[in-house]
Amino acid sequence: MKLEGLHIHIMGIGGAGMSAIARVLQARGATVTGCDGKASPVLDALNVEGIPVFVGHDPAHLASTDVPVQALAPSSAIGKDNAEVAEARAKGIPIWHRGDLLGALMQDKVGIAVAGTHGKSTTTSMIATILMDAGLDPSFIIGATPANLGTNARHGEGEPFVIEADEYDRTFLRLQPKLAIVTNVEFDHPDIYKDYADTLNAFVQFAQLVPQDGALIACEDDDGCVEMLKQTEMAWGVEHKASSEDIDAPRSTPHASRPTVVTYGIHRGQWRATNLRANPLGGMDFSFNGPGQNGTVSGVMSLRVPGEHNVRNALAALIVAEACGVPASAAAESLGAFRGADRRFELKGEARGIRVFDDYAHHPTEIKATLHGARLRYPVGNIWAIWQPHTYSRTIALMGEFVNAFKEADQVIVLPIYAAREKAEDFGFAATALNPIEISRKINHKSVRNAASFGDALGILLSHVKGGDVIITLSAGDGNLVGQRLLEMLK
Repeated sequence: MKLEGLHIHIMGIGGAGMSAIARVLQARGATVTGCDGKASPVLDALNVEGIPVFVGHDPAHLASTDVPVQALAPSSAIGKDNAEVAEARAKGIPIWHRGDLLGALMQDKVGIAVAGTHGKSTTTSMIATILMDAGLDPSFIIGATPANLGTNARHGEGEPFVIEADEYDRTFLRLQPKLAIVTNVEFDHPDIYKDYADTLNAFVQFAQLVPQDGALIACEDDDGCVEMLKQTEMAWGVEHKASSEDIDAPRSTPHASRPTVVTYGIHRGQWRATNLRANPLGGMDFSFNGPGQNGTVSGVMSLRVPGEHNVRNALAALIVAEACGVPASAAAESLGAFRGADRRFELKGEARGIRVFDDYAHHPTEIKATLHGARLRYPVGNIWAIWQPHTYSRTIALMGEFVNAFKEADQVIVLPIYAAREKAEDFGFAATALNPIEISRKINHKSVRNAASFGDALGILLSHVKGGDVIITLSAGDGNLVGQRLLEMLK
């Protein structure tokens, strides 16, 4: 697909993923315009960068420039009955899924696609940072902004194209990866997938996109990844054998016409992390060992980001670095300086001895991992978890797991649900029952409070927090504003 000179109008351009796509499209020579439902700093930045954007959706946007719109790319949040979409359809303007754009951008590049229910943004950020530091001039599109890189998107002249492969709306099935990483497989996005089996099947399809000269890299600590590997290798006609506790134990022999399979983990996998311990940087130290292209690769790592989940993310990044010809020592040095990505256990500030962090965790497993990492970093701290449930469908579907997700926090505050793309009326009585009071009653925790508004949450915090406390907002919506306002008031 030729992108140079093509006028593409992006709806929902203010989102992290769509704004990243817009930037790379512009760098590739396309004419890009866009619109979003509300004003934001992202829209301001895009305007400054020469990408005209509009606030609100209007069919008139399709004729707002001298160059006719030749393709419309709506985000997954845009309804099919949107007037702008209907106008494009009436005019015969092609309507492209964002996955189609990503697939087109990956053409003629070495596609490195990072998928998984959790950990995609951080792992993609780690890989992009390593390849940038190694001088490989990569392109990348990430659903968050790595602190070391300062941007979520880049068009480089080098061969690697690193992309966060989102399973939402089955977007990742439209990509063209040569290296595919799967961090974990769990049921999520109940508005897209019927159940776990449907989710797993989508990841198996994703794994089968890898060409025979590519590699599938998966975390063997994760039961979902193990099942994905089993089903994928059955489809390939290869008998799957999980790695034993012996790091040098052979896996299934790859079929000559199938891609290489590489696994990693703390407990299982060809690449293994051992001797894990929290370090004074607030992160994790560990040793690593695995089979490289020219023999065994080993070394030590000192991360600045906390938690065992980030150790696994770093292992995946090391494997990709090795596949791209970056020495493990250089990759370890890059990861040692990696400061994380925005909204991934991001320190927002400190006032009166109270530290405020923000994290994008919105799935029970993510919340557990974030709180466990926080507890490793602050073993004697008083940890407050400020949780904003994300979407009615997810809260309903995963409530049985949410109730046990907060055990490593000392205090929990439940905020009202962030509906995102959903409407409360579509869920009837279920939505009415999912108020903070009812949700907080379900949480298995000795100290859980409910807040009817951000103001209520601030009132609780200001009445109870003290020096040495750690505040973590857990939200994929706007719950981070509670932490921001708390800092302002404390200061």
